[in-house]
Amino acid sequence: MALENDSELKEFSRKAALLNAVSHDGKAQAGALVGKILGERQDLRSKVKELSDVINTVVNEVNNLSLAEQKAIVEEKWPETQKKAQTEEKKLPPLPNADKYAKIVTRFSPNPDCVLHLGSARAILLSHEYARIYNGKFILRFEDTDPKIKKPSLEFYDSVRQDLKWLGCTVDEEYIQSDRLPIYYEYTERLIGEGNAYVCECPSEEFRKKIIAKEACPCRVLPAAENLERWHSMLNGGYTEGQAVVRVKTDLENPNPAVRDWPALRVIDTKKYPHPRVGSKYIVWPLYNLAAGIDDHLMGMTHIIRGKEHYTNMVRQKYMYQYLGWEYPEAIHYGRLKITGAFLSKSKIVQGIKEGCYAGFDDPRLGTFAALRKRGITPEAIKKMIIDVGIKSNDVTLSWENLFSYNRKILDATSDRYFFVSDPVELKVMQVPKTFVAKLPLHPDKPEKGFREYTVTPQGNEKEGLFWISKKDADAMEKGKIIRLMELFNVKVDDKTGNLVTAEFASESYEDVRKIKVQLIQWIPKGEEFPCQVVMPDTSVTEGFAESACKKLKPDAIIQFERFGFTRINEVNQKIIAYYAHK
Repeated sequence: MALENDSELKEFSRKAALLNAVSHDGKAQAGALVGKILGERQDLRSKVKELSDVINTVVNEVNNLSLAEQKAIVEEKWPETQKKAQTEEKKLPPLPNADKYAKIVTRFSPNPDCVLHLGSARAILLSHEYARIYNGKFILRFEDTDPKIKKPSLEFYDSVRQDLKWLGCTVDEEYIQSDRLPIYYEYTERLIGEGNAYVCECPSEEFRKKIIAKEACPCRVLPAAENLERWHSMLNGGYTEGQAVVRVKTDLENPNPAVRDWPALRVIDTKKYPHPRVGSKYIVWPLYNLAAGIDDHLMGMTHIIRGKEHYTNMVRQKYMYQYLGWEYPEAIHYGRLKITGAFLSKSKIVQGIKEGCYAGFDDPRLGTFAALRKRGITPEAIKKMIIDVGIKSNDVTLSWENLFSYNRKILDATSDRYFFVSDPVELKVMQVPKTFVAKLPLHPDKPEKGFREYTVTPQGNEKEGLFWISKKDADAMEKGKIIRLMELFNVKVDDKTGNLVTAEFASESYEDVRKIKVQLIQWIPKGEEFPCQVVMPDTSVTEGFAESACKKLKPDAIIQFERFGFTRINEVNQKIIAYYAHK
């Protein structure tokens, strides 16, 4: 028997194709099905070419269905496959040694020198999620102790808070390090007084040569009392910027030169570089390892979750913890997460905005949370992606499409559908036999959401129906070709001239044309159009018409323009301005 007549094979192939399509955003992959079917039907190994023809036919039929139609068939015929998929959602592994601690405490500690971007998502979401899993505490700590090189800006303190709120990360406690300098001074004095730190006056190049040679600088061996005098002189303005650095003693034989006697505090000319919150109140400012190391202990941190580039910082800080008699928290160092095509350099973002290269921190070309929010990327999608990546130590490279795939699955289940025609072209359909009332569902799977309704009444002697369609669809039309206006009727193309396509009514039922795989296009009745401008990810603008039902949309609504993509509504006034998310 020819395989094309094997009904059992065709049904098995259809099931496999539908399951594959639902897992790949509506597009089944023929290549993926061959191995699966041969695994079940080894008798077909000698008929691979014939089998491929059957599979290609089935895949074409399945891919002509909408994703919603595919899902409906799968849920009706094989509901157990969907239940299994739902239960396989990834979860984070347990925290190491969690049972040692009465309360799990994690933190996110940004420098408020720029808005947050996708590169920050892992530290934020993993720390917050673990705090919630263990009913613990999530701390936000602003690390703003560099008024010169990575100078904080007042606007970014609030923008960080807003981004965390948008991500759904509730902060239990907040601290700002520029409020805590007296605390850092107190512990520095103790380290110096006990001989575990010293004030170094050596020129930086001289010190570097000695440290590479594993030699002590002259300042290291001075008595603690003399170093305390130097310390008090630092605090009282006895040194200018660059003349003195407090260093924490470590093992000069440590194989990593970056660990040897690391710098803890330095003098900054705050007359020249005032801090945005405390001005020139302090001239001695702690570096990262001292301030973060002290705060992690005092704030009761149990688990520090950060990138593996901080591993050396852990080694440095452990010397200080040993001197102060503290136990170092559990440290989880995850691998680098690279998003191909994402622009995530904070300094370049700030510079680009100053130079006018970007319209603002929410410019759609950027990977900032503000830009993602403006485009309609949901915090749920970002969270799902980060949890799936997890805390593994190996490096991970993702693409924008990975994030869009997570977002698409969320939006597809919730977003209302509307028609949008870009670069509108007029379609005139002759011989429309009657008045048609089109009831267009807001969501194909959720009739309870309701409908948009449009009445198409033929006009004049030629019983014309007048519509707007997109230029892209018009350009693909050929004389004599049958086209279906989605959820309305079928037309036969007569002619194309300039910005006008003429056609004749062909039939009403989709079943009449389904087998010949006609093109389905969106349409808007003439008179029911509303101007719409969609800002694309590269900031180019697509002009067109949205259907009149879109007038009632509110800013921040995320909808799907059918066959165009998901968009977030930014404003609705004399026209709609929307931002494109993705297909």
